[in-house]
Amino acid sequence: MSETPGLDLAAFRAWYDARRPGEIAGDLHGRVIAGGRSNLTYAVTDESSSWIVRRPPLGHVQATAHDMGREYTVMTALAPTDVPVPATYALCPDPDVIGAPFYVMEPIDGTAYRSSEQLAALGPARTAAIATEMVDVLATLHDVDPAAVGLAEFGRPAGFLERQVRRWGKQLEGSKTTERPDAEELHRRLTARVPDDDPTWVGIVHGDYRLDNLLTGADDHIKAVVDWEMATLGDVRTDLALLLVYDTLATLPAAGLVSDVSTAPGYPTADEHLRRYAERRGRDLGDMGWHLGLAYFKLAVILEGIHFRFLQGATVGEGFDQIGAGFDPLITRGLEALDQPRPDRSRGDD
Repeated sequence: MSETPGLDLAAFRAWYDARRPGEIAGDLHGRVIAGGRSNLTYAVTDESSSWIVRRPPLGHVQATAHDMGREYTVMTALAPTDVPVPATYALCPDPDVIGAPFYVMEPIDGTAYRSSEQLAALGPARTAAIATEMVDVLATLHDVDPAAVGLAEFGRPAGFLERQVRRWGKQLEGSKTTERPDAEELHRRLTARVPDDDPTWVGIVHGDYRLDNLLTGADDHIKAVVDWEMATLGDVRTDLALLLVYDTLATLPAAGLVSDVSTAPGYPTADEHLRRYAERRGRDLGDMGWHLGLAYFKLAVILEGIHFRFLQGATVGEGFDQIGAGFDPLITRGLEALDQPRPDRSRGDD
């Protein structure tokens, strides 16, 4: 058996054999799948069959983050819908088996596009088609009735936006690597301007939706949405805003720290994303300025948490030494989003 940091293959096999006897036929081998900067994802195989195993990161873990049961529950519930998700096999909530809770799902033959270079090789037309389908899949997810798939109790939509602001403020306090006065100012202003609840926008929120959290097949169609650790019920515009913020990150001094796909030829603009989403959902998005401010704050806090773990020596993989550089540019853009609300340019009935 090969060594995999954070996954004892012998312990995993004993546990999995007890729950799905006979599936594993030979010696297990595993590897960490490159690109994960939050939960750890492993490809495990016995040379005739394969599995994907997900567990929380090593070291410092926020109390409300990296919930394996949450990921497993939402993917299992979405299996019969038009939202593409991997099949789920087993969940282990017991941290004593491998040192943390984990779950097992099917491997998907697809590519997680993380760089403009990957997309550039496809050409502008294919890139545009993939990115457009990314928005279509997001709209499909947001159209799912949570109660119809058994997720009525998956979250608390009332007060969702206020809790988001409060939660990410606490996350920052729990993983700050230095004093962050501008971030505290952004958090204060977000708190002062939390929009009222709007039940018409309540749905299943992925929480970290972007192109490299999708697996795209060789036919350029999306085969699976993955990385559901932040999923909940709430205002689904938070997903759309975060997608736009991820795209903006490629143009900031911290370019490429998460993904620079938005710089690829043919990749749609933010306005095109907004129009496509509004058309698919058949409604006016209104002013997205506050939602963008929250999304910039959230992403900055996520990067700070990863940077915190890097400084502790608790990250696995490459590229973590520069992750902290993304914080300040994101906070600046968040403040600008609140100062310059976007005009209404996203009507679906134009």
